[in-house]
Amino acid sequence: MPHRRRDQRGSAVVDFVLVLVVLVPIFLGILQVALVLLVRNTLASAASEGARYAATLDREPADGVARTRSQIDGAISGRFARDIEAHPATVAGAPGVEVVVHATVPALGIGGPGVSLTVTGHAVEEQRP
Repeated sequence: MPHRRRDQRGSAVVDFVLVLVVLVPIFLGILQVALVLLVRNTLASAASEGARYAATLDREPADGVARTRSQIDGAISGRFARDIEAHPATVAGAPGVEVVVHATVPALGIGGPGVSLTVTGHAVEEQRP
C-alpha cells in the first residue's frame, strides 16, 4: 500500500501567525521602554538646565521654568512641558533652585494610558562676591 503524504498547505501561515503573536508584543514593549527612557532623560536634562539658569545672578525661578519649557519644546514636544514648577531649595546645604517636571508618556506616543514621570533638576545659586 503506498504511503500518502499529508497535505501541508497553509501550515506556513499558521507558523507565521504563531510567531507574530509572540514577537509583536515584545517589539512594541521595547519601543515603549525606549520612548519612556528618551522622554525621561530629556526632561531630566531640561530640568537641570532650567535650574542652572534660574540659579544664576539676576534670575528668578520663573526664568528657570521658561528655560525648561523651551528646552523640552525644542527637543521632544511641548505637550511634555505643561506641568513645570520651580522653587528655592537647599542643595547640599547651600541655597539653590529646584525645578520639577511632571509628565505622562502615552503608550507608544499615540495616546491611551501612559507612564507618569516626575524629574527634578537642582542647582546651587550664584552668590555675589
